[in-house]
Amino acid sequence: MLLSACGGGGVGIDTGATPRLTSVANFRDIGGAAAGYPTIDGKTVRRGLLYRASALTLDAGERATLDALGIAAVYDLRTPGEIAREADVLPIGAAYQSINVTGNRDAMALSFDSTAQAIAAMEQAQRQYVIGPAERAGFGALLTQIALTPGAQIVHSSMGKDRAGWAAALLLSIANVPFDIILQDYLLSNVYAAASIHAHAVAIALQSGAAAADAAAPALGVQASFLSAAFDQVHASYGTMTAYLTDGLNLSQGTIDRLYARLVT
Repeated sequence: MLLSACGGGGVGIDTGATPRLTSVANFRDIGGAAAGYPTIDGKTVRRGLLYRASALTLDAGERATLDALGIAAVYDLRTPGEIAREADVLPIGAAYQSINVTGNRDAMALSFDSTAQAIAAMEQAQRQYVIGPAERAGFGALLTQIALTPGAQIVHSSMGKDRAGWAAALLLSIANVPFDIILQDYLLSNVYAAASIHAHAVAIALQSGAAAADAAAPALGVQASFLSAAFDQVHASYGTMTAYLTDGLNLSQGTIDRLYARLVT
């Protein structure tokens, strides 16, 4: 099995079988749209197996929609503070597991003096996913559990863009999806979560003023430099993605191979 971060391809909004949920704005198939994302070794990422999402704030009608997907497990990557404010509404039959991947009691406040400061903070948070002890333990536990759990599964964070975004990027890396496709998938959070991003900006403006909302704007969505910072840190600290997975996340080669076999077709 190869592990790469280069190549070509394109992504788009999923207009196939994956439902668009208004109450869970960033809900989408990690496998991509249409036939699934292509890999550098001529395979395709399996759809209908793993999903990523923002918090599961499902209304009654959309819970029924999610129930129809037969979700076996939900992994909540949020902090205890975030969960206490807004608990998940689980699909029928889904097991729930909280994996606090940052180790923090609550999410950081989105308060910045400038857009440059916000960008720097988001890039540093992405690097911390790679080098932080709590983060490495959390993402390692997540990938191990996904490998061991049969059936369809959901990985989610608060807005489904940062912590869930890194989890999705790792899974697509294991599947040997080219980096440019992983990046395009990452940036789709700005499309899927556009209404939520706008609502957060309005709330900040009402509470702290337009200047504060403008300064925080980069942190409300995602930028290419955020994900690139994490991949750069992988290579700076471990040399290769494989070394990061084995030495950083403490995954066995058997677990990586099991994930690869489940992810691709």
